[in-house]
Amino acid sequence: MSKKIPKTYVFIDASNLFYGGEKSLGWKIDYRKLLGYLKGKYGIQKALYFGGVELHGFKYDYLENSTVPVEELEKYLSSANIQGADRVRFYLKLKKFGYELFLKPVKLYEQEDGTVRKKANCDVEMAFHLMKEQNNFDRVLILSGDGDFLPVLKYMREIGKDVIVLSRGHRTAKEIRQFAGSNFRDFMRLESVLRFDEEP
Repeated sequence: MSKKIPKTYVFIDASNLFYGGEKSLGWKIDYRKLLGYLKGKYGIQKALYFGGVELHGFKYDYLENSTVPVEELEKYLSSANIQGADRVRFYLKLKKFGYELFLKPVKLYEQEDGTVRKKANCDVEMAFHLMKEQNNFDRVLILSGDGDFLPVLKYMREIGKDVIVLSRGHRTAKEIRQFAGSNFRDFMRLESVLRFDEEP
């Protein structure tokens, strides 16, 4: 009798996992390979991606929308010839690959020294969707090392969900590593599998 494969979802906290971009990570991620790896290794049925996007004047209604409509944003940026369309096209690619996107507008804050800080923290959105989807999966992969997720991850385990954390070892909160134990996987060790190979 074959063993039942647990229904598995993955939740990706882009700002935490990939904070600092390629310079911080040291290599470029191939998101098609990432999704293929997660499907092959864990049999995931759904990949939920949480990140931020700059609007550059695009009108966004927070009350009407749960995610920034990237197709409309791309048309707006292209027609207005505004830089930033590349990032939006990247999100359109993710959507085409099969990721379910939850994008919130990046907010700009002027700091005391005159520099501008960008912020798009998606912790609340990701925790909300973890709770919202809890009856739809048996196992959950968390691609984040943010300690703020500990309460919801503990709850997931308490209600019988198998929780696996896949994160960057040196950027993972100590309490998350302790919680995950043997279910912690270091994202950095997957470079040979997930690295984006530039075409010659």
